[in-house]
Parts: sequence; structure tokens; C-alpha cells
Amino acid sequence: MQGREDRPRGSAARTAVVSILAVAAVAAVAWWGIASRAKAMVVLGRETRELAVPTLSVIRPERGAPEAEIVLPGTMQPFADAPVYARTNGYLKRRTVDIGGHVKAGQLLGEIDAPELEQQLDQARADLSTAEANERLAKITSDRYADLLKSDSVAQQDVDNAKGNLEAKQASVESSRHNVQRLEQLEAFTRIYAPFDGVITARNTDVGALIDSGASGGAARELFHIATTDRLRVFVNVPEAFSRVARPGLTADLVVTEFPGRRFTGTLVRTAGSIDTASRTLLVEIDVDNKSGELLPGSYAEVHLKLLSPASTYMLPVEAVMFRSEGLQAAVVRNGNRVALVPITLGRDFGTEVEILSGLTGDDWVVMSPPESLVQGEIVQVTQSAAKRAAP
Repeated sequence: MQGREDRPRGSAARTAVVSILAVAAVAAVAWWGIASRAKAMVVLGRETRELAVPTLSVIRPERGAPEAEIVLPGTMQPFADAPVYARTNGYLKRRTVDIGGHVKAGQLLGEIDAPELEQQLDQARADLSTAEANERLAKITSDRYADLLKSDSVAQQDVDNAKGNLEAKQASVESSRHNVQRLEQLEAFTRIYAPFDGVITARNTDVGALIDSGASGGAARELFHIATTDRLRVFVNVPEAFSRVARPGLTADLVVTEFPGRRFTGTLVRTAGSIDTASRTLLVEIDVDNKSGELLPGSYAEVHLKLLSPASTYMLPVEAVMFRSEGLQAAVVRNGNRVALVPITLGRDFGTEVEILSGLTGDDWVVMSPPESLVQGEIVQVTQSAAKRAAP
């Protein structure tokens, strides 16, 4: 009887233990499920927050070269260039030069036949002789009246009249003498001389052609054109950004299409000293030696100027520049992960890269291809950029 009673008790104990274990297992499974779900929610929240932060590539701006070469268009001009006109009327009697002729200063270029001027000169000389004769007679009369006045033979008024007549005759002589000199100078202008050493680049008259100096109201016509070509001037407009470093003494190389592969050396000798408000450029003059005569005035030339950079400049890819209504900007990551939109000033455009004159430092990390939605102070993540050396 007692054995039978023990068996039910053992079965009940085992049943209780199994029940407890089953409840514990269910509780453990429930706890594990709740914990796993809570952990998954934490991970999901963290991933959601991370996905909400944009990931951007950044680069260091490269420092620009301390010396920059700029290529500017220029036109070669003679060092001295002047048209030659006639100063008297007549017909061209002869000429001694033609286009392309090399002349020296003071060399005779042509001679004008002016018979009317010669007649005027002869008349003026005759008038001068008449005036001098009248002056001599007036002087004799004045001296005679002065002697007669000593013996009270004539009145003082007669002496004064004689003296005044002498002064009038003397003034007439001076007038006639200056008229003769004027006509002699005009007569000298019948011979046309070269004003300086150079080359005759144009001839607009020939023997027998009527020459009008324009003194009578007609239109004066250029007879010859002379230019100095052993030295040439090249005028170049330098952008305002380089105006401070474009100083006299700089060396420039000139490239012309007539001589492929060759460079001619010139020197910057002077600047205009003022910025042109229309083009925002500085006009500079470059002198080029041309004693060989290879370079021709009027030719187009590419002028290569090596200039020191006006300030610390940096280079950026064009995709790092933001074009917004506020102006040109660059997105810079500072303080670890915050974006700062800084205004920048562009210099030269090299196609894939642009020069930054102001706004950046060498320690900035610049965002490549910044999205339009990027705002000031936004938190971002940075990754390595394949374009430039990136932030760690």
C-alpha cells in the first residue's frame, strides 16, 4: 500500500518540475524574442539615422603654381609710324623712293614743282627791297630834321613826324622780311624729307600728280607712309587680376603663325598705369627687337607672359564649385563633420579645373559634386575621393 502511494507522489513531483521547466522555457523564449526585437529596433534606428546623414567625397584644394603663364592676343606695330604730307601746293616733280624702300632720317623722298610759290617769293623779296629803300630815305629825313631842330629851323612837330615815319618804315621792313622768310620756308617744303629712319610702307602719289597741302581749304592727301621696323611694339591687354604683377622688365615670348615652332623674345617696357573700365584690363607695351626684319608690322601674335601669382591661389575641379543665387560657393567640411558654405572668387578657367583666388585655405576639405540640397551647418559623412587626395 505504501509503494502505491509513493508512485503517485513521484509522478506529481515530476509533473510539477516539467511544468516549471515548460513555463521557464516559454518565459525564456518570450524574453529572447522581446530582447531580439528591442535590439533590432535599436539597430534599425541607428541605421535610419546613419542613412539620413549624406555621405560625401571631399578633397584638399591644390595650391596654385607661384608662376603662371598667360597667353594673350597682341598685334605687332612699328616702333614709330607717321604719314608724310606736303606743306605746299604744286605738282610732284620727282620722287626718289617707293614702297619697301629703306630710308634714313633727312633723306629726300620727293620734290614738288611750285612755280606760283616761286613768283610769290620773288615778289616778296622785291617788296622787301622797296621797304628797305623807304626806310633809308625816312632815316635820312629824320636825321636832317633833327639837325635843323638844333638851329630852330624847323618845328618840333616836323621832327616828330619824321621820326614816326622812320619807325613806320622800319616796321614795314620787318613785315616784309618775315613774309620773305615765310615764303622761303614754304619753298623749302617743296623738298620732302624722311622724318626718321624707317621703311616706306605706302606711296600715294607719282610724278606729275597735283599736290594739295590743304592750306587753301582742300583735302590734304598723304604722300608717303614711313614706319620704323627694326624694333616693334606689341600692345597687350592684361586681365585686372594680374595687373599688379605685370611690371616693366618682365620677359615675354611671342609666337607668330609665319614661324611655327619659333619664339621671339620681347620685354615689357611700360604700362598704361590705369585699368580700362570697359574691358577691365591693363594696357601694356612689349618691345621686340626686329633688326633682321623677319617680323612684319600688323601681324597677329600670341604673347606668352610669365607672371608671378598675385596671391595664394588654389586649384579645384569644376564639379566642386557651386553656382547659386548667392554667388559662387564651395562646400567645406569643418569641425569634423559639419558643412560650411564659403563664397569664393574664381581666377582662370582651365576646362576641368578652375583657379580660386580667395575663399579657401590649404587646410580645407572641399566637397566634390555637392548636392543642391546641401545647407549651411548640415552634418555629413566623408569618404575617400578618387579625384584628389582625400581626408582620412
